[in-house]
Amino acid sequence: MLPPSHVTGPRDTPLIEQTIGAFLDGAAVRWAERDALIVRHQNIRWTYGELQRRVDALAAGFLALGLEPGERVGIWSPNHAEWVLTQFATAKAGLILVTINPAYRTLELEHALRKAGCKALVMASRFRKADFVATLRELAPELADAPPGSLHAARLPELRVVISLDAEPPPGMVPFAAVAAGGDAARLAAIQPGLSAHDPINIQFTSGTTGLPKGATLTHRNILNNGYFSALTMGLREGDRLCIPVPLYHCFGMVLSNLACITAGAAMVFPSEGFDARAVLETVEAERCTMLHGVPTMFVAELEHPDFASFALSSLRGGIMAGSPCPIELMRRVIDRMHLREITIGYGMTETSPISFQSSIHDPLDRRVSTVGRIHPHAEVKIVDAAGRTVPRGEPGELLTRGYLVMPGYWDDPEQTAAAIDADGWMRTGDLATIDEEGYCNIVGRIKDMVIRGGENVYPREIEEFLYQHPKIETVQVFGVPDPKYGEEICAWIRVRAGETLSDAEVREFCADRIARYKIPRYIEFVDEFPMTVTGKIQKFAMRKNVMERLGLRPQETA
Repeated sequence: MLPPSHVTGPRDTPLIEQTIGAFLDGAAVRWAERDALIVRHQNIRWTYGELQRRVDALAAGFLALGLEPGERVGIWSPNHAEWVLTQFATAKAGLILVTINPAYRTLELEHALRKAGCKALVMASRFRKADFVATLRELAPELADAPPGSLHAARLPELRVVISLDAEPPPGMVPFAAVAAGGDAARLAAIQPGLSAHDPINIQFTSGTTGLPKGATLTHRNILNNGYFSALTMGLREGDRLCIPVPLYHCFGMVLSNLACITAGAAMVFPSEGFDARAVLETVEAERCTMLHGVPTMFVAELEHPDFASFALSSLRGGIMAGSPCPIELMRRVIDRMHLREITIGYGMTETSPISFQSSIHDPLDRRVSTVGRIHPHAEVKIVDAAGRTVPRGEPGELLTRGYLVMPGYWDDPEQTAAAIDADGWMRTGDLATIDEEGYCNIVGRIKDMVIRGGENVYPREIEEFLYQHPKIETVQVFGVPDPKYGEEICAWIRVRAGETLSDAEVREFCADRIARYKIPRYIEFVDEFPMTVTGKIQKFAMRKNVMERLGLRPQETA
């Protein structure tokens, strides 16, 4: 009889029981003269010693503005040095950082600021085509006539201070540089004994497909330890240079990149304010980066860049690919063509800080490219069926996580918290997974993405992995759409490699006699791009809606 799909991580390495601010202080002493932060698009290069001095000055400045430990500070900006400073300075001052997606517009921004009760907002003026100042003024027209630091807006009743990254800020805003110049170091020192590693330190709004985003609340202990263990697992070490093209408002950037670096004495290297494949390649070459992070779509863009072959990437060794399912064939290309022989895959969710599984640099290649690895230290996971029973190894079910990494809850939302975390501390992920006899995990898909065709459970990830083997297919996404006969039918959206042509008949011929007939997509469409979030996550719900509207398919037609 197979053992149950229930695994616990090793506990031989103790958890860090410090606040982020205290840990950064220690890192600055240990690695004072090492590079800590390099921001290419701002021409910034700071050592650990200088980073810590700037963080302390900004933290003291936040307190001088009248902010008190436990109050919320929003940040609405692409990747800048000021974002990194704000991340560490809010932690040092005991403030809760509310990370706001740069893609948010008026209603989403209003929801985030009101839900978290932000008293201060640090913001850029714009990002790409988005005018942040105009959006905020739509919500708070009172800002134009308010004395800087004394906003009173009807729609944002808690917000008092708006801090601009501009040297000459718009009316009503405080310049970022002035905040750090006006602090009281004694006040900052006085609050340190009262801070705890268990204090909430970050609110991250999850990008749900329905309803308003929920604010996952994370503590110092949650995210500092997750950054630490991800660094250990991917082999990040002192003197490494990690290229970070992922956005900072997400856990991938601020935890698996920034916090991982400070636990290892590595340099945080930012190529651009938003993802740009060429900037990544240029930065890796110019800075001799040893590690690279990204979601699968980022690695595809880098590999497919027309000048890819002209860049020297031999300094690269490893990193993390995460954020969405990582195709096996893409992993092989990254290893072979980008020198990322130690690349790892991470799996998790914002609510779990985020990683619970990660492949190790010591895992056999076939395991590293085909699974999300084994459980992280101090974490516990089980796979359960619809009745909540733990399934045997190898059988699919919903993945549940427990341990230090699970958030305390959703901010000001006890009902959603109770629905996500049970009385025993298990976090429901909504992901379908299997765990094999050696403890390696494979993500089969999302529960809501599983297709039930004529009574057969079909996992889109399995079909995607198969189609990735076709030499002309660059990217593919598989999902279900309503069907009056079978309940659901399978649809595949395919992006063909540059310079190639492909027909739906060729795709079906490729599938014939190689996968079960009921798994062969009925609908095959060729596209140039996929709808996705700012972090590069594919939005299958948007693809499904698009097909349903064009083909006149209605949910009520399903059996």
